[in-house]
This record gives sequence, C-alpha cells and structure tokens, in this order.
Amino acid sequence: MSVSVFSHPWLGGYFGDQAIENLWSGERQLRHMLTFEAAWSRAMGHAGLFDRQAAETAAGIIETATIEPCRLRAGMAEDGVPVPALVRYLKGIAPAEAVHKGATSQDVVDTALALTLKDVTDILLRRISTLRTALAGLDDRFGQKPMMGRTRMQAARIIAVRDRLRTWQMPLAEHAERLEALRKRVERVQIGGAAGDRAALGDKADRIVADVASTLGLKPTAKAWHAMRDGIADYAATLSLITGTLGKMGQDIALMAQQGLDEIALVGGGSSSAMPEKNNPVLAELLVTLARFNAVQLSGMHQALVHEQERSGAAWSLEWMILPQMTVATGRALDAAVTLCGKVERIGRPEPQSRPAEGVSETARPSSDCVVQLNAFKRDRDALTDPDTHGGE
Repeated sequence: MSVSVFSHPWLGGYFGDQAIENLWSGERQLRHMLTFEAAWSRAMGHAGLFDRQAAETAAGIIETATIEPCRLRAGMAEDGVPVPALVRYLKGIAPAEAVHKGATSQDVVDTALALTLKDVTDILLRRISTLRTALAGLDDRFGQKPMMGRTRMQAARIIAVRDRLRTWQMPLAEHAERLEALRKRVERVQIGGAAGDRAALGDKADRIVADVASTLGLKPTAKAWHAMRDGIADYAATLSLITGTLGKMGQDIALMAQQGLDEIALVGGGSSSAMPEKNNPVLAELLVTLARFNAVQLSGMHQALVHEQERSGAAWSLEWMILPQMTVATGRALDAAVTLCGKVERIGRPEPQSRPAEGVSETARPSSDCVVQLNAFKRDRDALTDPDTHGGE
C-alpha cells in the first residue's frame, strides 16, 4: 500500500508516470550522490587539497560502490539528511582522508537534485514537442471546421476549430522556452561547504567548483545557492504553468464531450460499472485534476523559499516532499494529453440537419441564429481559400 497516488498499486495506473518516478528512485538519487562524491575527491586531488593518489583511489572506489538505499534510512532518521551515513560508509571502504572533506550534506543532496531536474527537463521537453505535433495534426484535420464559440459558458459566435486549438497549442512553445531558460538556474553544481562560504577551499574554490561542475555536466556558480531557492521555485512555477495549460485543454474537451453539445467525438473513453454504455472523458478529467494539484503544491514551494540564515532544514526538506510529485504530475499530464489527442475522431459540431432526425425533438434542432452564423462562417472560410477572392494559390 502506498500513500501516494502516483505509486499506488492501482491509482498509479491513472496518475503515475514511471519514467519520471524512476528519476527520483532511491537507487538513482544514491547514484547521483556517489557521482558527486567521486567528482569531489578528484577535484580536491587536482587542486592539491587531497593527496592526488589517495583522491584517485577514493574516486574509483566510490564510483563502483554498491550500496542499498535502505542502509541510509536509520541515518536519515537520526540526522535529517542521508549524507552523514553515506560518508561514514564511504570512509570505511576508501581512503578516509580523501572523502567528502570540505563539502557539506547540502552540497551532495542539492547537486543530486540538479542532476535529477536535468533529466526531468529532457523528458518534459520531448513530451511537449510530441504534444505540439499531435495538436498540429488535429489542426490539419479539423482546423477549418466550424464550432460554437462560448464565452462565460454560454454560446457566443461560430468560430473555427482552429481558434480553440490555438489556445491549447500556443502556450506550449512558451513553456518549452521557459524550461530551456531555467536550465542555467537549476542545472547548477552546489558547493558551499559548512557555512556556504567555501572557506575550506581557500583561493582554489573557483577551480574546484569548475572542475566538479564540468565532470557532472552542470554549471558552476559564483556562490553556493544553499539559501537562495528562487531557481527551484521558478522551476516549480513552470511545472504548474504547463499543467495549467493542459488543464484548460482537458476542461474544454470534457465540456465539448457533453451530450447536447457534441462538439468532439472521442474513442476509447472510460466506462461505468452502472452504465456500461457511457464513454467518460477520463483523460480530460485527469488533466484538470493534475493542474489543480500542481497549483496547490506551488504554494508549498513558495513557502520553501523562506530559508533562514545560511541553511534551513525545515524549508529545504519541504522541497523534498513537494517537487518530485509536481514533476510526476507534469510528466503524466503531458503523456495523457498526447494520448487524448490520439483518441479524437471529430472536433466541431456535425452539419446541422434541415429537419429533425427521427425521435429528436424540435428543441434539439440548431436555432435559426446558429444556422445564420454557421452559413456566415462558411462564406468567410470559403472566401479565405478562394484564389479569385483572396489571391490564394
């Protein structure tokens, strides 16, 4: 049994995203921490702060170390961080004088976070690209068809399907740009030492920071960001923006699928135990749920901005509780949106009937105003595509 819907035995089938969850696994996080410790030993050896041979020996041992994540559980309970227990273990198998000295627990954990978010961003950007392609495909198929535009939940004027689709498509490009821009603010090595001032590294601090950053494929920093979490908060905000856009898409589709509106036809929706004939828009509903979930979590990430003095245990650990779930929610939302696009068979109302179908009341017929708008829409659309009237090719 799990308290998280993302990894729950059956709820996870709806909410979970295994690819993103794997990035946060204990094994993956531990490997990142070991990677940092190996890079640290080597960099300190290169700088002459560790014996070079001992440093290289330690780095080699650390890189190949196999540790069960559960071995850190008791130490985590006692210390509030996993690193002291990890360092004790490493000093027992490698030259102790060339392990961890000059670094601090937050350097290790935050660098592991940076490496994780780098991988998360790669996945999210790929999925955004895939979704944009899927939405462009819907535009190609249905973009010129008419549908009723609605303002404040009421029928307004006939619009093109493309007009609705663009409100789902256009923000995605900006979200991708935000994620790319955030790389330089979150994919950064964390090195500050005991009080965040790098005092133990002396005049070799910049060299060591650059060495570790290069080894790990991260960016160096002029100062530790132990207590400056704005980049992480901005990342969380971007996750919420992504799911918010997808939630709008899901809300639109759920409303369009309502009987009586019939503005979209979906294949393979959810069934009902009581009414097996139903075709519930469950993926559209999921997008709304995930958007609201991330919006709620974002307030917690903003609370975690308040890091007292040079390091906070309370605010720092709050990030651990929230940010991984936000990344999973975002990954799942993007994946669900792509799947949902593949289930669309039609967007836009069927052609209005000149007389009601058998068994359909007069009130179900399109209003005369609707028919007038529809005819006007078709004239405008035809004019735009007619080379004699619009100079097309």
